[in-house]
Amino acid sequence: MTIEYHIKGGDFSAAGSASSEVKKTLKQFNISPFLLRRVAIALYEAEMNVVAHACKGLMSVDIRPSCICVVVEDEGPGIEDIEKAMEEGFSTATDEVRQMGFGAGMGLPNIRKNSDGMKLTSTPGTGTRLEFTVNI
Repeated sequence: MTIEYHIKGGDFSAAGSASSEVKKTLKQFNISPFLLRRVAIALYEAEMNVVAHACKGLMSVDIRPSCICVVVEDEGPGIEDIEKAMEEGFSTATDEVRQMGFGAGMGLPNIRKNSDGMKLTSTPGTGTRLEFTVNI
């Protein structure tokens, strides 16, 4: 089963709605609360990165018997230094985003901590592709 969500960059009023919908769907599959929490955290962080940094993005969630596979692709500024972006506390968020309580530099590290596999690719000036998997 694959579910897709379009994410609008800068729309903080709708931020978190895609990850909430996936969480509701996963609850119907009786996934353990521990796994559900891991997936929800990773999805929320990925969604917020699109909202905070990109013009728009697409989140695709593939629910399989053995895992939950997620791909998030955005059209945004891209990431200049992926290794640096993976460091806890590093952020390129604008002052406006930080004033709203976001942009603490924990998004990508939290996704890495809550997934069983993660791949991040980016082209500066074009966008970013994030893939992660949580095993069931």
